[in-house]
Amino acid sequence: MHEFGDHQPITHRRVLKIALPIMVANATVPILGAVDTGVIGQLGEAAPIGAVGIGSIILTTIYWLFGFLRMGISGLSAQARGQNDSKELFALLIRGLLIAAFAGLVLIAFQTPIFWLSFWASPASSNVETLAYEYTSIRIWSAPAAIALFAITGWFIALEKTRSVLILQVTTNGINILLDVIFVLVLDFGVAGVASATVIAEICGLILGLWLCRRALQDTEWPDWLRILERQKWRRMATVNADIFLRNLFIEVAFVLFLFLAADFGDLTLAANQILIQFLHITAFALDGFAFAAEALVGLSIGARHRHELRRSVLMTGLWGSIATAILVLIMASFGLLGIKILTNASDVRAEALTFLPWVIMAPIFGAPSWMLDGIFVGATRTREMRQSMMVSTLGFVISTVILIPVFGNHGLWASLLIFFVLRTLTLAWRYPRLEMDADIKPVSSSIQE
Repeated sequence: MHEFGDHQPITHRRVLKIALPIMVANATVPILGAVDTGVIGQLGEAAPIGAVGIGSIILTTIYWLFGFLRMGISGLSAQARGQNDSKELFALLIRGLLIAAFAGLVLIAFQTPIFWLSFWASPASSNVETLAYEYTSIRIWSAPAAIALFAITGWFIALEKTRSVLILQVTTNGINILLDVIFVLVLDFGVAGVASATVIAEICGLILGLWLCRRALQDTEWPDWLRILERQKWRRMATVNADIFLRNLFIEVAFVLFLFLAADFGDLTLAANQILIQFLHITAFALDGFAFAAEALVGLSIGARHRHELRRSVLMTGLWGSIATAILVLIMASFGLLGIKILTNASDVRAEALTFLPWVIMAPIFGAPSWMLDGIFVGATRTREMRQSMMVSTLGFVISTVILIPVFGNHGLWASLLIFFVLRTLTLAWRYPRLEMDADIKPVSSSIQE
């Protein structure tokens, strides 16, 4: 079967077949966020909007810390596929689902101290905090499903079944949007309606994801439970996931610090930065498609110990990532002002955002190489290098803000973010020759070996 080691040539068509569905799927994420805000905004009050915004940020941040499941399973599964090890490929999926179930139940059990700490760190008015607590206390019940979707998505990427990812994402977000409208605008459930819509959508997404996995496993032997519970395999998976968890944590630190520092410049600059950061998120979502293609193809090549295919995977995905970056830069340069006008009708915020728009236009040029290298190192499961790279880059970001902000203000903050991207690129690029040299020697993570 193609999924289990049929090493077809790495062509432009194959790269695009992996990347394009991911790009379309990711496009639904900001749409869902806009609908959440727009629907709750129809209530005509500021507090519910702020509550959904704060609650969503808290849960998204918590869940993203478990994003290691998507990356770890993607890299490990791609390598198992390259090794023609179908039993391990299936076992990785089951292990990921078991981790998701456990993590989700832990979050539900400890939701009270988690939310108390979260609201303490991001204080708001008592009205907003009350509504935000109502939102988070409902949404937390789908935590096992939300985290399990990371594992399923990573597994599909490794199998190059990104069309399944597209179906899963569009269906889940479509259900969420439909229920948003029904629960809030028709049934007038307010903040609880938005939260309940997300819970139901994520549970439906998990059911669909499991069904799609069943289709992928069709006509294939079910995983061996002795293999699933094998201690050495769990140890390997834990090492990879722990490194990625810490790597993700450092990213969160950098971006939370960016937002906190932006708040010191006043409400006007904070609002402008919030608008511009949305452009950056959209860019990253778009380029994720080629980074995910790198994960699948690099992991497959390393699992099969094909150094030539590894190099071709890197070059092909890098080429298309560069083309996509150039297109995105041109789009933002041409339509950035229009985008700002769509997101806000406040003339002073528009003017402030326009002042700093050039930084966002340049951001993909500096950020894309680091995002592509992330995909390469995930596929190679060189997670220790990823963790170390992010530690250095985050430290560099902090030092840059200390030096540049007092002199250049918000321009210094944006410059520090671009320096953060450059450091990520340099630290991973420096490690890449070793990765390629080891490709036909050891197809597993260096952090595991060492």
